[in-house]
Amino acid sequence: MQPAIMMKNIKKVYPDGVIALRGVSLEVMPGEIHGLLGENGAGKTTLMRILYGEIKPSSGEIWVFGRKVSFRGPWDAIKAGIGMVYQKFALVQSFTVMDNIMLSVSSINRKATYSDVANSAKRLMKKTGLEVPLDAVVEDLPVGIQQRVEILKTLLRNAKVLILDEPTSVLTPVEAEELFKTLKSLREMGIVVIFITHKLKEVMEVTDRITVLRKGRVVGTVKTSETTPAELAKMMVGREVFLKIERPPAIAGNTVLKVKDVWVKDDRGLDAVRGVTLEVREGEILGIAGVQGNGQTELAEAVAGLRPVAKGKIYVGDIDVTDKPTSFRYRIGLAYVPDSRSVGLVMDMNITENVILTNLLSVLSRYRKIRWGYAREVAHRVVKGFDVITPSLSAPIKYLSGGNQQKVMVGREIVREPKAFVVAEPTHGLDVGATEFIRKTLASLKTKGKAIMLISTDLDEILQLSDRIAVMYEGKVMAVGPASEFTLERLGLLMGGVSGE
Repeated sequence: MQPAIMMKNIKKVYPDGVIALRGVSLEVMPGEIHGLLGENGAGKTTLMRILYGEIKPSSGEIWVFGRKVSFRGPWDAIKAGIGMVYQKFALVQSFTVMDNIMLSVSSINRKATYSDVANSAKRLMKKTGLEVPLDAVVEDLPVGIQQRVEILKTLLRNAKVLILDEPTSVLTPVEAEELFKTLKSLREMGIVVIFITHKLKEVMEVTDRITVLRKGRVVGTVKTSETTPAELAKMMVGREVFLKIERPPAIAGNTVLKVKDVWVKDDRGLDAVRGVTLEVREGEILGIAGVQGNGQTELAEAVAGLRPVAKGKIYVGDIDVTDKPTSFRYRIGLAYVPDSRSVGLVMDMNITENVILTNLLSVLSRYRKIRWGYAREVAHRVVKGFDVITPSLSAPIKYLSGGNQQKVMVGREIVREPKAFVVAEPTHGLDVGATEFIRKTLASLKTKGKAIMLISTDLDEILQLSDRIAVMYEGKVMAVGPASEFTLERLGLLMGGVSGE
């Protein structure tokens, strides 16, 4: 059988000399769901952006349904039947679903009429099960429905190959299961799906074959039915990886961090956090679960002092910090790891400069000048203690992989020896090796008596690490209690707004 997609000896070298792909060959067969796995920096996204026409390869060949192609841009890839859905959706939030679909289809077919496209959308929804309200305004829809709109948009442009980049990162478990059903139904229709994910359980559940990349090369392609998560993890990182972290017993002490009836507004001035009351004690990890966009980010920013509190109180120990700046909170023992590396790091700065960003006072002389020798000592401790792979302390942090950037963000807070940590999405988008390291680090901090508020959309992470769990939905806490009281199913219902009581 002729491959639907054949990429032969694809190489990509950027102008600065960075080699992203070192002769990658990939075959995706008709009617299959093909998983693409690899560490951060392995080349997965680069390879798919080349297939989608966004990036030009340095060398190599691409064949689509038996025809050799050379794409000038995504519009050429779309005409060839290739579509890509990113983690961040390309939707106009203030438009209706139908307006967004029409905008997408008319970009490749100027003669398309509103009624014809609407009828095509209705037929496709019935055929695929991708039901969405065409008249609804996008910003009023749950994230899972917005993702359906993106997939519908792509299919209505006659895509025969659908590339999905980390598609479950914004979904509840129930929504993820619905997505998997949809993908299997698309496979039955002959649509080729390329599924990029770092979640081994998902790739095992939904794919037919899996290709693993490491450091810009193909390690191998395996049938999903003939492999295991442990084997895939070893292929990804080149060593055995322990996928399950043992949770040390909690010996909870005094309350270190307290949030009392807190209300916080989002960037639009709407209530994102609505009356949340929580506390975190010494030697305890409180996991906060929820689908992205339900107030967790605003809560973390309010605790860290980056977002004002509209109502309520926040305490670090016995000190009311509600109206105190971030610098004060840091001085009395709080640390914050944001959910985005683009927020927590300055990409054009080097390793040393990024390490001292949140701890400038400790490296200043009495003349208020940075003691660069000491700053480099601190950066060296972070690099050595957290196994950060970098050519030097003076290397711009943008050249590090996502996993190594994350280690810098976590490591620079730990070396300060704070009492309490607010850690948001610490392993999001990381490979299994970096994920294992970060989770072990958090478990170790707990045994040293640190109080940790862990915010994560990864339910396996929440269940593995948390001593107590709180679930947020639409800015409110749906439930809070010992981790032993929560199952994956119950978490999924609570994250979707169903109390289950």
